[in-house]
Amino acid sequence: MKQLLLYCRSGFEKECAAEIQDKAGQFGVFGYCKLKANDAFIIFEAYDGAALERFFSDFPFSKLIFVRQWALVIGDWLELPAGDRVTPVLETLRSVEEGSEISSIGELRIEYPDTNDGKELSTLARKLTVPLRQSLRQAGLMLKKENLRAPVLHMFMQSGQKALLAVSYPENNNSLENGIRRLKFPSDAPSRSTLKLEEAFLEFIPRDEWDTRLASGMRAVDLGACPGGWTYQLVKRSMMVVSIDNGAMAESLMMTGQVKHYMVDGFKYKPEKKNVYWLVCDMIEKPQRVGQLICDWLINGWCQESIFNLKLPMKKRYETVQEVLAEMQQRFDEAGIKVKFQARHLFHDREEVTVHLCKA
Repeated sequence: MKQLLLYCRSGFEKECAAEIQDKAGQFGVFGYCKLKANDAFIIFEAYDGAALERFFSDFPFSKLIFVRQWALVIGDWLELPAGDRVTPVLETLRSVEEGSEISSIGELRIEYPDTNDGKELSTLARKLTVPLRQSLRQAGLMLKKENLRAPVLHMFMQSGQKALLAVSYPENNNSLENGIRRLKFPSDAPSRSTLKLEEAFLEFIPRDEWDTRLASGMRAVDLGACPGGWTYQLVKRSMMVVSIDNGAMAESLMMTGQVKHYMVDGFKYKPEKKNVYWLVCDMIEKPQRVGQLICDWLINGWCQESIFNLKLPMKKRYETVQEVLAEMQQRFDEAGIKVKFQARHLFHDREEVTVHLCKA
């Protein structure tokens, strides 16, 4: 297998390509990317298939930012006749060499690009899933029962007549279908930006640690808070919140008694006490400036964990994120503070990347 299939947000194909070439190159894996603007996926073709498979197995998927999902490609693009979309899949899998992990497939996902055209395939994907799964099991190409520890077979449909097969490993992939976490907008939230922080909590904080890291009664600060989309998520978890913004906060949040609102510049505000656990920030500002502000908070001991957004420029978005994170890491190293970084281009993000930091 010499190709990787990678999903991304439409319009971020170049960032996805820059990232996979950078990370693969650090492992000594070289190749080139096939991509088209706004397709919401790319293909990375390596010169050395064995090296690519080692990279795919060893490099942590969680360290990728712009890649929503990845999988090793099996064969070429399939032509899918409208009357029989199952047979081409079975024939391709049967042609794979014996001894590969194709015979131990434990899960099937029929997916499609996150584009307007791609979403129209959702109904077809649902209808095709059950008959294809049954045929795979009858042919001995898939385990008789779903096994979430076994490799995942992805059937990526570019259209109703064209698809690509690929395989990923559950211990090192995105467990979500299409690599997307869809959330329902709370009707009482003051803005849709609330979904960004909700998704970030789900992405970065393990569920079994919520009782200690997202606990009731914690103190939090929200920089650039108005009208209160991110504050809403903190209040929802029964935290006491200081919201910093020169704009107006939603009255519904102020009525909870959990929010203090200060009309202060987020870059000038300093907490009176070192009892803040969470710092969140979604300010529209240059990413370098926001990064340094977050460093100030952790280095001075004003917070323990932080989730913040880096607003991206129109060009060199991947390079900008890498530069900002490297500058932050340098400051933490100089201060003698060990910090764990996580960064993702979340589904509810647009022209930004969400970063999570916590003291190690």
